[in-house]
Formats: sequence, structure tokens, C-alpha cells
Amino acid sequence: MTAAPDPDPADPDLAGTDLVTRLTGLVDALRAHGLRIGTGETVDAARAVEVLGLADRDLLREGLAATLLHGAGGRPVFDAVFDLYFPRGVGVPEGGADADREALRARLAEALAANDTAALARLAVEAVDGFGGYGGSPGSDGWSAYQALDRLRPQTLLARVRDEVRGRDGSGSFADRLLEDEIRRRIEEFRRLVTVEARRRAAERRGRDEIARRALAPTADRVDFLLAGKDRLAEMRRTVRPLARKLATRLAARRRRAARGTVDLRRTLRGSLSTGGVPVKPVLRRRRPARPELVLLCDVSGSVAGFSDFTMLLVQALHDQFSKVRVFAFVNRIDEVTGLLVHGAADPEGLGARIRAEARLTAWHDSSDYGAALGEFTDRYADAVGPRTTVFVLGDARTNMADPHLPAVRDLIRRARRVHWLNPEPRTLWGTGDSAAPAYAELVDMRECRNVRQLDALVGWLLPV
Repeated sequence: MTAAPDPDPADPDLAGTDLVTRLTGLVDALRAHGLRIGTGETVDAARAVEVLGLADRDLLREGLAATLLHGAGGRPVFDAVFDLYFPRGVGVPEGGADADREALRARLAEALAANDTAALARLAVEAVDGFGGYGGSPGSDGWSAYQALDRLRPQTLLARVRDEVRGRDGSGSFADRLLEDEIRRRIEEFRRLVTVEARRRAAERRGRDEIARRALAPTADRVDFLLAGKDRLAEMRRTVRPLARKLATRLAARRRRAARGTVDLRRTLRGSLSTGGVPVKPVLRRRRPARPELVLLCDVSGSVAGFSDFTMLLVQALHDQFSKVRVFAFVNRIDEVTGLLVHGAADPEGLGARIRAEARLTAWHDSSDYGAALGEFTDRYADAVGPRTTVFVLGDARTNMADPHLPAVRDLIRRARRVHWLNPEPRTLWGTGDSAAPAYAELVDMRECRNVRQLDALVGWLLPV
């Protein structure tokens, strides 16, 4: 079996019914990853395929992206799914690949230095074929991009490629730094090609639909806060401003509806006298609600810190919607960090480090202690909570076996207008180990909030108007 470089419009595997199946499968996979694609977009995509044809794969990719996507945020998922349903090639190259690791690394260095994209694509196929296979029999063999890249280690070729390019062209120190950035980009592109090739082969064996469902990274708004790495958290923080604008619009609409008030029965009946007693135009009691106050209590310990940082930035971006916003951070001691959020909005990447450096969050140990922190809050900051205040507690409620201090929570409930608790852990883990979530959930409204999508829905529904 040979690997075709691009889909062939005459290929029976991509003709007629199979082409329709691939297109609908691509749309279904994108929907499963949270992208909003309607019937109209699907019809437009089919027309794009008809007009563009299959001969130019890159042109087809851009045409489908233009018809199916509503923004740039879904492009990484789209590209990965497109590579599964419209792969660059099919099957496994005949004759096998050169399994000489050093020879392949040398050819890879040459291709990287020359920025030869066609050669990089061929070398990605050879890398997977020579170093990515695992399993004991043809029926059970699989393909691993991680294994191929771990054995080939393309990231270690940076200095070698740099010296080769510099020897050809010559460059200064500043140009060297730019060159290194460019070489890193080329290496990342090669790593992506290896991943695409390994995924393609797995899809041919196990089915495109299964690989599209299970083997692709979710969009940033679906990644669990507790599982997100540094890069994903940074990607999430970039969505704060657009999300805040959407939530502000939603809150403003809710506030307009709330201001209409209830029907004034006496004035409605009086007005109906002019229409024969039929209340054609109900008269509403106009409300003049004051903007509410908001208080956040944020656990910034361990992996929970990413969830708290993101939510603090979101609330800071929404501060114009409230008469007062105060934010408090804690580990086992609690301190107000409202002022630090002003700097955090300008430098979201450094917000957590700034809070931990300038706020007093720990006493004689570094483990989280919700009971001690909540007790200190009711003692030191009782004036922060009043009858117009809605309180949000952000954290996993893991007390490290310490006293959860439920009387402090009851006091908080008595003072506040409402108290909500957003827990980034799955509900199935509440009450396991040192989690005091069930005890707190008996007193306050505790909601599971594991990712940006859930946070968007909860904040839009729970924030007071």
C-alpha cells in the first residue's frame, strides 16, 4: 500500500457517498467538541467542496474552515479533525522507512535548515513508520507520535540547524535570536506533522469517528481547570475579555427585565375603564434596583489556583456591573487582594504569583485550611458583607482533615444576600478523602464548575442583578 500525497478527486474512496459521509462525519466531530455548526453551515460546506474540488487539499481546508467556523478559537480543533477526515495520504509507505535514527536526524536537520516543508512532511511519515509503531502483531499494532518524537528528539537539533543556517548566511546576535525562534517554529511544525501522521494511521485502523472523539484535545473552554497545563491556562486567560463582554450584555438584559417589576393591579384596572374593563395595557410597578455588591473568596492553593485566577480576572472585567467588588484570597489565612487585581488585569499571566508574593495567605504551614480562612474572614472582614452582597466561594473544599468551621459559614449566610460556592472538582469526588464539600453543600448552594463553559453558564445565571 502506498501513501498518496493529496486526496485525488478521482479516488473512489473520496467519491459519491463516501465524500458525503466524510463531510458529515467532520461536522459531527466538530459539534462533539463544542463548535456550533448549523444546517446552513453544513450546506455551505458541501457547496464549497463542490466548487473547490479535492485536488488542492490546502485550498479545501481553508474553504471548509471559512464556511464552518464562526471565529478563530475553533481553528486548532478544526485542523485536527480535517486531517482525520481528509488525510494527506492513505495506507503505509511500501518498503518501510529508514530506521537509522542518526541518518534520519541528519536529513531532518537539513530539511529544517532549508525550511523544506515537503521534505518535513515526508520525514514525518518516515519517523512514524520507523519509530512510532508498537504492538506484537499486525492486527494489534498501533502508532504513537510520542514514541516517535521521543526517539527522534527533534528539539535537540536547534543548535545544529542554527549553526548550519548561520554558516550559510551569517548573522548577528539579534538575528540569531530571531533565527532560533524561527527554527523552534519549524520544529513544532514537524512535531505537529508527526502527530497528524500517527493519528491518521490509528484512524485507518480504529475508525475516524472514534479517534476524532477520543484522541483530540478539547477546546480551551472544555478543559478542566484542575487538569489544564500552563499553556492551556494562558489560552483560557486570553478569553476573559470576550467572555466578560458577553456576560455584561447578558447581565444588562436581565437587569432591564428585572426593572420592569410586577403588575400594578390597581392602576391596571383603572386604566382598563377606557377599554370597557379589558386590561389591554398592564401597568407595571417600576423598580429602581440598586446595583448589587459582590465578594469573592478564592482558594489560591495548588491546582485550584488556576480556576481562582481565571474567575478573579473575569469578575474584574465585570466590575462596572456592580456597585462594589471585593476579592479575598486564602490558603489557610485570608487577605484582601482587590487592589492587586488592577495590576493583574494588565498582566494576567503574573496575577497568581503577584498575589502569593504580596498577600499574607499562610501561617505556620502551606496547606489549605478552609475552616481557618473562613473563620478569619468573618472576624476581620465582617463589614465586607451586607444585605446587598452576593458572596462567591471558589475552591474544592478540601480541608486537609482540619475543622471546616461550619459556624463561620452560617454567619456568612446570615449576613449576605446570597452565598454560592463554585467547586472545580467533579461532583463524584465530593466527600472523598479530605473533601468537606458535602458538609458545606448542606449550608450553601454549591455548584460543580470544572471548565470555562460551565463557568460562563453559572456566572451568567447566578450573578445578581
